[in-house]
Amino acid sequence: MVGYHLSLFRHGRTKANDEGIYIGSTDYPLTDLGAAELASKLDQYEYPRVQRVYTSPLTRCTETAEILFPEHELYAVDELRELNFGLFEGKRAVDLVGREDYRTWLKGGAPDVRPPEGESAEELCIRSYKVLTRILMDMMENDFAHCAAVTHAGVISNMLACFGVPKIPASELRCEPGEGFEILFTAQMWQRSQAFEILGIVPYKK
Repeated sequence: MVGYHLSLFRHGRTKANDEGIYIGSTDYPLTDLGAAELASKLDQYEYPRVQRVYTSPLTRCTETAEILFPEHELYAVDELRELNFGLFEGKRAVDLVGREDYRTWLKGGAPDVRPPEGESAEELCIRSYKVLTRILMDMMENDFAHCAAVTHAGVISNMLACFGVPKIPASELRCEPGEGFEILFTAQMWQRSQAFEILGIVPYKK
């Protein structure tokens, strides 16, 4: 049974991350410190050798991919973009805490709860299924054994919580900038159960 490895990486730090601002579609670049932090991780960690790098089209992800995988052409995939935060976009938690709709969204529970005019966790899960299927098909067609995807923290935790085995709550699937998780697909498991195996954290300590 052929297995396909995919390493999922969170983008580097931006000004919005430092200021605690919700950003989905807003196209922030990395900060100088964020880029330097990623470069230093290349000295501290062993990043996997991959055959293709998929990335969210947003600048913070493409810049991250260029630093971590400079020898690779990037394949931007729109479905790897961050959650649509709707009316919460560009706002800080401290500015929203008085809103009942914000508190309801933070509590979660129902899969269709969403920010006003934004995207629900259920919709993100459907989007994640589509993009993971697309990536797996591309890997199979090109006989790629190991690829990487540079995306967003919320996308990664949603993917793992929706489809990963063992089952782990999204709140426990946090990763630092330039870090993430490695997963293992088989075509049979994905087609039969819409599931993949969570292998562990990447990159690896030197």
